[in-house]
Amino acid sequence: MARVAGRFARVEPRRRARAFVLGLLADLPRKNCWTIAEHAGDASPAGMQHLLGRASWDADKVRDDVRDFVVDHLGDENAVLVVDETGDLKKGTASVGVQRQHTGTAGRIENSQVAVYLVYATSAGHAAIDRRLYVPRSWTQDPDRCRAAGIPDDLRFATKPALATEMIGQALDAGVPARWVTGDEVYGGDPRLSAELEQRQIGYVLAVSRKRPTTTRAGVFRAGVLAHGLPKNAWQQLSAGTGAKGHRFYDWAQVDIDNPPGSTGHRWLLVRRNRRTGELAYYRCYSPRPVPLSTLVKVAGRRWTVEETFQAAKGLAGLDQHQVRRWASWHRWTTLAMLAHAFLAVTAAIERGTTTADTELSPLTCNEIQRLFAALLAQPVRDLAHRLRWSAWRRLHQARSRTSHYQRQAAQQP
Repeated sequence: MARVAGRFARVEPRRRARAFVLGLLADLPRKNCWTIAEHAGDASPAGMQHLLGRASWDADKVRDDVRDFVVDHLGDENAVLVVDETGDLKKGTASVGVQRQHTGTAGRIENSQVAVYLVYATSAGHAAIDRRLYVPRSWTQDPDRCRAAGIPDDLRFATKPALATEMIGQALDAGVPARWVTGDEVYGGDPRLSAELEQRQIGYVLAVSRKRPTTTRAGVFRAGVLAHGLPKNAWQQLSAGTGAKGHRFYDWAQVDIDNPPGSTGHRWLLVRRNRRTGELAYYRCYSPRPVPLSTLVKVAGRRWTVEETFQAAKGLAGLDQHQVRRWASWHRWTTLAMLAHAFLAVTAAIERGTTTADTELSPLTCNEIQRLFAALLAQPVRDLAHRLRWSAWRRLHQARSRTSHYQRQAAQQP
């Protein structure tokens, strides 16, 4: 918290931000301004709501501090920047950026908010270092709706790959050490992202569709056609990384791709085959210098770290539990949740790097560190009178809300 203290001009929001992060790390069944305020010992959620909505502080500068904190402890010249989006299911139409759209969280089209995240992944650990809220075109074409949600007037529609390109460029310009970028088909199919990375001499392993046209010395073929024509000796069994149940072994093959005219570097089509089902996945790869197949496989395997980051940040730090509607509030909640998760990820990395391994115990994970931290340091207020006052406050608020809803419904009746 000392790293971000200077971003708060007054001591009151600084202290409240600390209490807010403690609440995000606490063992609360649900994390929102009400439960975090009660945990902090406040008389009402007004202070926490003020921190997210009206207090004077810049969430982007705190985001920069989180990024620097992660890089200071996990930094590696061979790091991989992983881009991916995740959705938060929402009701209604007023929350910023919400509409019916596909979200991987539900695996289908749902009413949701979608955001793109940039994760910094190394052998020491991984954590999110940037975020962009995806604002659909239906929003950017409705100035009144954007104004009501507090969206800046100069915001223009941007695709998810464009948001990812912006975050990657900003991180590299800030001196973040990284050699590779990886992402799924949403990002692998965007030519502007790959062109930007090639211009910066950053390697990439980006998933593509089996229908992707691929130029080889023998001609132009779809990725799926190339994969099915590979000889048996072209495949190698390699691990894409370790998981909870051991190494993730797949069969891999590498096909050389011709460089476009006037370009430099080395390009490949990487094919992954599931050893049990035979299912194929395809990756478009680039490196400014030659690299072995094992390096490309290692980078491709790092893509799973973004899923682990989402799971941990949502389950342990309340990333998806916000109940905010406006642009500024969303960015503030998300940034503080990223800070809380970064603390856990860095603490786990330090623990693994400085503690003598005990062969009878698994290393401390983010989950276990959060449990210990919640039990030993993020102690909730246990005063009985405080609990009773909050019970009364909740019931009073609920009664007023119910009365307001009934009055509004009655006024709308013909």
